[in-house]
Amino acid sequence: MSVPSTSREIHLASRPEGWPTDENFRLTEVSVPELQDGQILVRNTNMSVDPYMRGRMNDVKSYVPPFALDAPLDGGAVGEVLESRSAAHKPGDTVLHGLGWRDYAVVDGTRARVIDTDLAPASAYLGALGLTGLTAYAGLTKVAEFKEGDVVFVSGAAGAVGSLVGQIAKALGAKKVIGSAGSPEKVERLLELGFDEAFNYHDGPVKEQLAKAAGVDGIDVYFDNVGGEHLEAAIAVMNKYGRIAMCGAISQYNTTGAPTGPRNLALAIGKELTLRGFIASSYNQYADEFAQLMGAWLREEKVSYDETFVDGLENAPQAFIDLMKGANKGKMVVRLA
Repeated sequence: MSVPSTSREIHLASRPEGWPTDENFRLTEVSVPELQDGQILVRNTNMSVDPYMRGRMNDVKSYVPPFALDAPLDGGAVGEVLESRSAAHKPGDTVLHGLGWRDYAVVDGTRARVIDTDLAPASAYLGALGLTGLTAYAGLTKVAEFKEGDVVFVSGAAGAVGSLVGQIAKALGAKKVIGSAGSPEKVERLLELGFDEAFNYHDGPVKEQLAKAAGVDGIDVYFDNVGGEHLEAAIAVMNKYGRIAMCGAISQYNTTGAPTGPRNLALAIGKELTLRGFIASSYNQYADEFAQLMGAWLREEKVSYDETFVDGLENAPQAFIDLMKGANKGKMVVRLA
């Protein structure tokens, strides 16, 4: 394939107030610069959109810098190396890197990893075999310190991370895994994936539905992707010495007023609960351990994964908006080629 002279990119045109809209994004065309020593040119074939990106659209201090206005967004992507000035890469390699939201990316070779597409399709390295999977594994086993026989509750369980958390817990010997989701179809899918109990949080108060699903066992581990009412319900139903891994709070990302918080946090004192926030990049030292386990689980069909595909870079903003509204099952992936 010939080396392109231009590339399309999605830029952040303005910062969203509340829910993001199409007007917050701009599709633009830019020149592709010549490669410098150590760099590679990648034709992106798949890119990821993720809930954490909403926080980066705000101009606030966080664990990663905010997206700049009138500049390309970034995020996980996989693609084919077209040209290389890196000793570790050659044309034709399929690589995982962090410069999504564009058709072509000039990437520092130290920030691109060659992936094995014989094990799984390239898009899986944006989900089950990538940072999404590591988030699920590290959050469950290292942050929440999961133990065989635990009862586990996962919110946002039909999403890319949540669906893997539940399956990993089952593979590691959970007594019971409970998931919440936002539609009857998603609840049905969770049961197909091996969750023991699942409920639609639109059907009634989360606390009542969770207590019914847990029964006399209560819950030992809560993997929180949602925050708000879900976190409050988990604290109420949690057993003594329960552990909470706080991965996300998607129910609050687009609110403009005061967020809903757990009003029963004082229960954590008497129950001696552990609530621990985390970001996956702090657990990169477990990436090899995770990759070996997940590879085996996939081969043994103990874990499966869902992907929701949207085609075309121009549709990436809408894919992100749809993701925030729960339109995906599993990982939301934008196909670029």
